[in-house]
Amino acid sequence: MTTGSVRRLPVENGVSGWEAISERRFPLRRLEGAVSADWLIVGAGFAGLSAARRLQALRPGEKIVLLDAGEIGKGTSGRNSGFMIDVPHNLSAGEYSSGGAEATQVEMAQNRFAIGFARDAAQEYGMSRETFDPAGKINAAATSRGMKLNASFGQSLKAAGEKHLFLDAQEMRELTGSAYYVGGLYTPGTVLIQPADYVRQFAAGLSGKIDIFERSPVTSLTRRDGKWTASCASGQVTAPKVILGVNGHIDDFGHFGGRLMHIFAYASMTASFPADEFGSPASGKDRWALLPADAMGATIRKITANGVSRIVIRTKYTYETKVAVGEGRMAKMKEGHRRSFEARFPQLAGTGFEHSWAGRLCLSRNHAPAFGEVEEGLFSACCENGLGTVKSTLAGIMAADLATGTTSQELNRYMDHPEPSRIPPEPFAWLGINGVIRLQELRAGREG
Repeated sequence: MTTGSVRRLPVENGVSGWEAISERRFPLRRLEGAVSADWLIVGAGFAGLSAARRLQALRPGEKIVLLDAGEIGKGTSGRNSGFMIDVPHNLSAGEYSSGGAEATQVEMAQNRFAIGFARDAAQEYGMSRETFDPAGKINAAATSRGMKLNASFGQSLKAAGEKHLFLDAQEMRELTGSAYYVGGLYTPGTVLIQPADYVRQFAAGLSGKIDIFERSPVTSLTRRDGKWTASCASGQVTAPKVILGVNGHIDDFGHFGGRLMHIFAYASMTASFPADEFGSPASGKDRWALLPADAMGATIRKITANGVSRIVIRTKYTYETKVAVGEGRMAKMKEGHRRSFEARFPQLAGTGFEHSWAGRLCLSRNHAPAFGEVEEGLFSACCENGLGTVKSTLAGIMAADLATGTTSQELNRYMDHPEPSRIPPEPFAWLGINGVIRLQELRAGREG
């Protein structure tokens, strides 16, 4: 018998603007009583939903149960910036022409495989352009250093034969309405999602085919006589095989301890303001999406729907050993967002933030996923290394393939990775990681 209590449960830090403006289209069900299934998936984010869709295709007719501790769209998957990125955006110019070229090509192929899977789901489940938009993204530069980073990235893209387009300061101003940026680099393969809408519509598409239970946090996971039992406050699910799509909470289930870094990213969304059919001079075109040329800079998106627009800004990071962020920390990060927003859009200084929130990322020092069969019949699809929309989607698919014994070239490639490397013990990890984050944010300067 294998027994394990779940050490901590997820916590929602602030209300995600994405979730606040999202519409839920299916009823909420909570687990009640004892349920038997062929498959149990824990976590209804990108990994869990993707695993469920893949299992439903591989094992039609078998009973699949999906449990989530909270409500779909309110957790981490509904808190990110919504970039499904195909081309790694932090490459140096030499990586395509040196020993890293093959690994980079594999990563791009994996990202595009995951995006293709998501695109098929979006089409089947009737997602609109506001929810799933293959519009591409721009690496925006606000400094000469940012321009150099973009130039290096452009050399990598050219060497790999990847489509890209440089934008000058005037073109960036026409797009965004902001004079803050001195240039940009556009790549066309990124899909922009409204993350809360995406996971909710994905779950709605699966409902009726699988059993989805929310507000049903797993408090213990026990294996006896070849079957796993997940216990919740109001019921339990028993199944021979379990897939954990819980990202950084995998160490709360007793696996990969001392190997994962839990990074909080902070974001704010403005109140709505009227959209202009022809693009507002104050904020440019109806929709645009900027990633920072420096990875520690600010990610900015403008969205427009139903005649109103909003701007979302994400910047500032902290490493934490707890799952909750204090009100003081949240207020400080919101102040930082306000400074970054008004520096870019002084003409919108009177536009307040309606929502501010934090989302929890999971990284490993060597960028390896927390993936595989961690105990007999128990599979992990965790640690997205900061690219959860595509990496968690891929991990969910691969976990379903691994658990069902489905062989594929994609799975063989995905399995070819080391275990996440260890991080220093506390408090050295907290001091060291936060020290590195602060130095990198200082170096990013005006990009943040």
